[in-house]
Amino acid sequence: MTGYPADEIIGQHCSILKGSTCTGEPLATGERCNILESDCINNRLCRIRRKDGSQVEILKNVSLLYDSTGELVGAIESVTDIGVLRPEHRDTGVLTSPVPGPKQFGGIVGKSHQMQEVYNLIKLVADSDASVLLLGESGTGKELIARAIHNNSHRSKCPLVKVNCSALAETLLESELFGHIRGAFTGATYDKVGRFEAADGGTIFLDEIGDISPVVQIKLLRVVQEKQFERVGESSPLTSDVRIITATNKDLTGLVGNGSFREDLYYRLKVVEIQVPPLRQRKEDIPLLVEHFVDRFRHMTGKEIEGCAGDALTGMLDYDWPGNVRELENAIEHAFVTCQTSLITIFDLPREIRQTSLGHRPFKKHREIDLNSRETILAALTAASWNRSEAARRLGVSRTTLWKKIRLFDLHPE
Repeated sequence: MTGYPADEIIGQHCSILKGSTCTGEPLATGERCNILESDCINNRLCRIRRKDGSQVEILKNVSLLYDSTGELVGAIESVTDIGVLRPEHRDTGVLTSPVPGPKQFGGIVGKSHQMQEVYNLIKLVADSDASVLLLGESGTGKELIARAIHNNSHRSKCPLVKVNCSALAETLLESELFGHIRGAFTGATYDKVGRFEAADGGTIFLDEIGDISPVVQIKLLRVVQEKQFERVGESSPLTSDVRIITATNKDLTGLVGNGSFREDLYYRLKVVEIQVPPLRQRKEDIPLLVEHFVDRFRHMTGKEIEGCAGDALTGMLDYDWPGNVRELENAIEHAFVTCQTSLITIFDLPREIRQTSLGHRPFKKHREIDLNSRETILAALTAASWNRSEAARRLGVSRTTLWKKIRLFDLHPE
């Protein structure tokens, strides 16, 4: 990140990196670094200078260290290379520009090492007809990966047929997969072509494979082994040359262990297994994904939103995204509804992201709080955007106590 080898930089003053938020020069003896005047710094956007003179866009985090008596004894600072800010917006923290190097594959967005591994696996399996099992939480983009495998294979000119196995009852799923003939059951008034037959020559993607019943498992096993199946109500076997990709957010190994999922089918489906990482494990991809979704919704809505301000990016990096990429997409769509300016701020994002961001910024952590100081109370209220409950939590007092202090010091939001 810095361009300096270890033996040249260890022991040097940190101003060698000429950080944009620093003084830029070594401090005189006895002078305190301005970073020690802050209680903490969370994901501040700034720049450092590499040995070759080029600049690196970073997020800076700082925590101060105190001894048992409360005396300040030092600080720990960490920086994360993001490199996603346009030069003209470096000081405003507008997230818009692309990152050099590979950041997409087949419509999948991400440059983290986890996603690079996924990209490599996609390239490898695309050249074969081996069955692929995609494992990952809901919202991680398993369908996009299935599509990328199909589009990069020799089957790309033939259909990619998708089936959500959890959305259909057992009888309907069997009919959807294998088709049925007229009169096979009540309501079957015509012959129906199944998904396997429709996907002949191409790929079938079976999502939520962990939800299929034992009866459907047996029939699916026959398709995998012999490439043959029978329509519901018909005894004549049909054949179909299909590449099978399956996906689930369940623990298939556990389902095999308790007898809910056939072991022989499990191993037939997982010839190649791809683990899709959750978004919380690849947060360096969040700026790229945000840029991608901002561009998409800008074209869809026609709203002139340039990107995200620094506080919005910080909030999204703080948040753990239990709904993964799908939740991030929904958050940006939410912001396009609420944003009234050219920049998305933290206040334009959904409530749970705002609350998480506030919760990650403790006020006066690790040192005694002077509750009789007007400045202390005002600073806590300002940091919490005048949310009295949040300010009271940061100060470690009740709402009643905080209210009394507000009246005592005659404090107002303006």
